[in-house]
Amino acid sequence: MTAGFLVTTSGCKKGGDAAGGAPSATATQAWPEIGTQKVIVLKRSRTGDGSHPEFLSATLAPGRGMNVLQITAWLPGKGEVPLLATPSIEDAAKALNVDAPDGPGNSSFSMGGAILFPYANRLTGTLSANKQTETVTWQDSTAQVPANWHGKNPGAKVLAMHGMLLNAHADAVDLNALSDSATAKATYHWKANGRWFSNNDVVIEATLDADSFTLMVQAINTGGDPEPVGIGWHPYFRLPSGNRANARLYVPAMARAVVNNYDDVLPTGKLAKVQGTPYDFSVDGGAPLPPGQLVDDAFMQLMRNADGGATCLLEDTAADYGMRVEAISPRIRSFQVYSPPTMSYVAIEPQFNYADPFGAEWNGEDTGMVTVEPGRDVIWKTRLEIFQPSQANAAPAAQ
Repeated sequence: MTAGFLVTTSGCKKGGDAAGGAPSATATQAWPEIGTQKVIVLKRSRTGDGSHPEFLSATLAPGRGMNVLQITAWLPGKGEVPLLATPSIEDAAKALNVDAPDGPGNSSFSMGGAILFPYANRLTGTLSANKQTETVTWQDSTAQVPANWHGKNPGAKVLAMHGMLLNAHADAVDLNALSDSATAKATYHWKANGRWFSNNDVVIEATLDADSFTLMVQAINTGGDPEPVGIGWHPYFRLPSGNRANARLYVPAMARAVVNNYDDVLPTGKLAKVQGTPYDFSVDGGAPLPPGQLVDDAFMQLMRNADGGATCLLEDTAADYGMRVEAISPRIRSFQVYSPPTMSYVAIEPQFNYADPFGAEWNGEDTGMVTVEPGRDVIWKTRLEIFQPSQANAAPAAQ
């Protein structure tokens, strides 16, 4: 392993970079520090002739719950391109290090790809008098989760958002590099301390090779009580052309959650069929995003492959670029899609649980929280693959 290189994200490296000889990969902890822990960079050399896309690097922050700050790839005709919406690592460090060390870490889900644990999306309960915590109830037990979010409108409901790993520091980091792949594993001995229903060891493993980037989260109940667990990921996928109008999206879902409004974005407990609506991204070849319209919707009733997985596709038609987001774990029940009309990214978030999974609006429906007994575990796993839509058979048919 070598040390000292830094991946930045402010643009592309264009032109005819040489492949660099034999396959190689390195995994290193590099400057700068984020959350008092050094950033991890997984990096490999381009091995082809430049005519096919390849993953080149991944940058992760173990001091911020293993946020996947950036992924880069070689795109034919464009060179090395950042795939996630994140500022340069130096600027990301400045923004993330402003957060209080003992705070909720909200800045983590404003960039890159934050890991969401022990719940993804919104969570409501009984708000404390000081508006700092929400009391939630599960199987006659209670927990006081941080109340770390609210909408922008006057009177917006204060609620819990995106879990409690956002600001966590890794207790152990292991790095491994093989001939053409690199892996980083971070372990968090996460203590509930009344904020959840049990303690956990959370193991996050990221693997980069030419054809894929794979992310795995394992939650092991190390406490003495059963618990509900929701896990998700919040990656902001850039559109290389810089124009949202060039996006096409395929989501293998038959329904979406109806929300009260697009400020609180709280589910009403009702599901609406997507077929024949502007939200129907399940047609072969996908569909464009509604022009000038915010998309911030949870898609469920997923159509799955033979192994129980489900795959979204995002294409940038002007850049001849496509991203497959494969939810490998059958327990992933929802894809949250977030795309503001003025931004050139689309967040595609594979999640175990529906939004507000303990909410009365669901009337006892299974909302995707996984019950994990003491000493047992649950695994969330997702894989990314890139392709060129212009190439025959590059993109899989709708499931």
